[in-house]
Amino acid sequence: MQLLNKNPESLTDKLMHYCPGCGHGIIHRVIAEVMDELKIRNRTICVVPVGCAVFADKYFNCDAIQGPHGRGPAQATGIKRVKPDAIVFSYQGDGDLASIGMAEIVHAAIRSENITVIFVNNAIYGMTGGQMAPTTLIGQKATTCPAGRTAKQAGYPIKMCELLATIEGAAYLERTTVHTAPNVLKTKAAIKKAFQNQLDCKGFSMVEVLSMCPTNWGTPLDNPSEATRYINDAMMKVFPVGVHKDAKQQ
Repeated sequence: MQLLNKNPESLTDKLMHYCPGCGHGIIHRVIAEVMDELKIRNRTICVVPVGCAVFADKYFNCDAIQGPHGRGPAQATGIKRVKPDAIVFSYQGDGDLASIGMAEIVHAAIRSENITVIFVNNAIYGMTGGQMAPTTLIGQKATTCPAGRTAKQAGYPIKMCELLATIEGAAYLERTTVHTAPNVLKTKAAIKKAFQNQLDCKGFSMVEVLSMCPTNWGTPLDNPSEATRYINDAMMKVFPVGVHKDAKQQ
């Protein structure tokens, strides 16, 4: 009998802690498949975030390191410079990357560090209970804005791909989603390109992935089906998917 599918070698067999309907598990699977296909698992180092994915080092079957909140790009920079033959990726959420870690991600792009960043954008602080994040949409409710975010009180959601696209050192920026099967395949292709860029020493690459958070988005979005519709009906209008910069094709 021909084996058509199997668990990626780059994932461990540990049960993941993520909530039902969360996109993190899907993204982990995609990254692991890419590591297997590029045959880079034994030379890959993952920088784990502070946030919902804080235990990602238990799931990726490669070397990993945890560090202070938001400092993933700085850690990845240090590792890559000391071990230039290693494949280094930072896995970060919106609070980790676009709030406390804003300086680190911007300056890593400015320096065009030859690293890969996977940025999971679910527009909310997940691990700490659903507070407003830098990417929370206008009108979206959170525990710190129960009536919905307003531009007057909290400003507008940060669009990281568009912001980093203005930086000369950023080589590749793409935004994808995991709310449908075809989009999961597009996410995998984008992540594979980002890793291949690092193998080819093309410089800084980031893939932003729009992801569901039924637990903290609240009623009626606490239903996973409604959460996937919210990605399509609301998030993609604010955060348009696609390639936002590919310096090697310009």
